[in-house]
Amino acid sequence: MRIVLLGYGKMGKVIERTALSRGHEIVAKIDVDNRQEFENLSKSDVDVIIEFSHPSAAYENLKACMAKGIPTVCGTTGWLDKKIEIESLCIEHKAAFFYASNYSIGVNLFFQLNKMLAKLMSPHQQQYTVTSTEIHHTEKKDAPSGTAITLAEGLIQNLEGKSKWINDKIPEGNEVAIWSQREGKVPGTHIVKYISDVDQIEIIHQAHSREGFAVGAVIAAEWLAGKQGVFGMEEMLYS
Repeated sequence: MRIVLLGYGKMGKVIERTALSRGHEIVAKIDVDNRQEFENLSKSDVDVIIEFSHPSAAYENLKACMAKGIPTVCGTTGWLDKKIEIESLCIEHKAAFFYASNYSIGVNLFFQLNKMLAKLMSPHQQQYTVTSTEIHHTEKKDAPSGTAITLAEGLIQNLEGKSKWINDKIPEGNEVAIWSQREGKVPGTHIVKYISDVDQIEIIHQAHSREGFAVGAVIAAEWLAGKQGVFGMEEMLYS
């Protein structure tokens, strides 16, 4: 499979190693210094684009990918206020778009566990306060993380009376608090806690390296190649 890496930072380099180890070809590695190389690419040159860039660049990158009609896997977070527009462009140009806030298979199982626990805890909200904490390396630009937002959305869907999330603020009764921490070189830790006067329940996912994210992104690219439409991890893992 012929892959273009759109964004060639630390994550892009790990994805490159993973893709090559799985027998794929890297057609181009695009970053801020060689953007023109991307402009010259056409649908006949590449099977799929993997976009892990920067929150400030993702929207324009994805617009260009959709206009070219090239299947695109995106893992950049911090731009989701424009996701509906990108999905519309995908349909308009008969392209394929795959987005996940986190490509780790373990994290996506964690998302399902989070929803299941929230359903069980919903009748007991008078006794328990729910909070979510995310810890990442100091180079991460956006907060809260996309993974933390997905977890919070899972809580909102399954806890009666919760309607919104907030970041680094004391929550009101209808709000889910996300607390964001930036420390050293932490790849990613996410904790969901239910705290009462008598006990505490928590679930934790702790990434040990970027390798798990990279493997998931390349598997998504393999799955997406040749398809049309808008997809995510649930379609790939559970359909």
